[in-house]
Amino acid sequence: MKIDTALFDYLQIKVVADARPDDTAAQQTADFFRSILEQDHQLEKLDVTHDETMYHVTYTTAGKTKMRMYDRESVEVMLAAIEREPRYGQ
Repeated sequence: MKIDTALFDYLQIKVVADARPDDTAAQQTADFFRSILEQDHQLEKLDVTHDETMYHVTYTTAGKTKMRMYDRESVEVMLAAIEREPRYGQ
């Protein structure tokens, strides 16, 4: 899995896990994607911030710090879908 894909997947589920702290499946899935980033891509540090339009992911790998930005609406689409689903949105 390419690092951009792994970062985006992690970010989407992290947003869900943060919004739903009692959702065990979301927590476990976020941990799984974090482990992919750490094991497959050797991420040493990972920091996520956001503003009105973008998520900013700063990470360190191989001693180099890099940053990727992702559209906030795209990142939050999974959370919005879960919240719209009556079985999960409570």
